[in-house]
Amino acid sequence: MNFSLTPNLEQFVRDRAATGDYNNASEVVREALRLLKRCEEQRALKLERLRSSVRAGDDAIANGDFVDVNSDEELDALFAGF
Repeated sequence: MNFSLTPNLEQFVRDRAATGDYNNASEVVREALRLLKRCEEQRALKLERLRSSVRAGDDAIANGDFVDVNSDEELDALFAGF
């Protein structure tokens, strides 16, 4: 597999490899891809949790399990117990 990097990214990879933390540029790129993969997995998990919460909220509303709040005072009173 071949790919191109911008000059700034190429220099970054070279600099990271030169620190001695990595044996070569390939290790730097592999680590970057592992981190990207982990980030994407976490993003997907957060998105699924958000969707699940929205579904739960929709279900609660459909079942009549909600409170109408008509003013800032009512909202303050609702959250005063927390």
